[in-house]
Amino acid sequence: MADAGLDFDLTEDQQDFQSYLRGFVDEKLPKDFCREIEARTEFPRDLWQILSDAQLHGIGIPEEYGGQGGGIMEQMLVAQELSRNLAGLVWIWGTTAFAGSKAIGHYGTEEQKQRWLPDIAAGRALYSIALTEPDGGTDVLGAMRTRAERVEGGWRVNGAKIWSTMSHVADQLLLVARTQPDPDKPSRGITVFICDAKTEGITATPIPKLGMRSLGSCEVKFDNVFIPDENVLGEVDQGWRLLSETLNSERIMVAAQCVGALDGVIADMLSYAQQREAFGQPIGRFQAVQHMIANAYIGFQTSQLLTYKAAWLQSKNLPCGVEATAAKVFASENVVKAADDGIQILGGYGYSLEYDMQRYWRDMRLYRIAPINNEMGRNFVAESLGLPRSF
Repeated sequence: MADAGLDFDLTEDQQDFQSYLRGFVDEKLPKDFCREIEARTEFPRDLWQILSDAQLHGIGIPEEYGGQGGGIMEQMLVAQELSRNLAGLVWIWGTTAFAGSKAIGHYGTEEQKQRWLPDIAAGRALYSIALTEPDGGTDVLGAMRTRAERVEGGWRVNGAKIWSTMSHVADQLLLVARTQPDPDKPSRGITVFICDAKTEGITATPIPKLGMRSLGSCEVKFDNVFIPDENVLGEVDQGWRLLSETLNSERIMVAAQCVGALDGVIADMLSYAQQREAFGQPIGRFQAVQHMIANAYIGFQTSQLLTYKAAWLQSKNLPCGVEATAAKVFASENVVKAADDGIQILGGYGYSLEYDMQRYWRDMRLYRIAPINNEMGRNFVAESLGLPRSF
């Protein structure tokens, strides 16, 4: 079995790195600062710069390309510790990390790595992912309408994407388009491009949304956008293989964010329960409150174990699809439940924008539906157990 010899405890170096990250978050990213920047109407450039100064954009990028080295375990720790206070704002780091170390780092040519990775590692380039179609959602392949047609020297792209976070301020887009109009299978004829986000013909419009407000998730329209041949990532028409091989990393990173946010939720639960008095005693003495906090802690511990196991398996190049999906499903549902209970414990203050519990709930609620909804996640797990495909 794959679990033989399983030992996903952090190494001493990884423990030291996690300790550094915890101190960094407490010093540079206190919750009152995170609460303020989430509420802004403009993109938080100061947050991007804080992460750049700490060289966190280079985690997962080899040193020969200007990065800090490390792999999925180290990136998991970054996602977890940043999310403890940042909650969903961690995506200001996550989308570029995904494009850099996972997409370009694994599938780029040597010339592409030399061209793009140093700027990513140094915090000079912000990437956004342009994948989901307006009528698509989870049915990414069946709904793929964005077309890239071959022209002299490159490709001409027309179509639209949605929920492309930070594309209105991005330097580059990791763009997925159909390059075969009538493939025999939906997964064929898909190509991935690195597209200059400022290219003529691109219009990105932020969509008002519930959480992560200052990051801006956009509808992006492509009107005869030219992309040169040298910006094709991987093989033409084989883009889905590239994408599918990175999905486990994305689910691990989402699970890690949920684990970190759970940590932040529990800290706020405990602080309030120990200080707030009702009927002459701290409300933390009431069994109903204790049970909500205990459930959140149990969810945190279990979610962390599932996430660490999935990351460890991937770091050893072992199959981890079921584990990554299970971690994402379980962690997302537990963090949303914990934040909802946290609002209940805080009462009116839980509903107030002056406290963070509502921010955890708003941000983390997304992860029950994205990047894959939990119903589809369960379908995948069930199919792995030998049950028939249900969609």
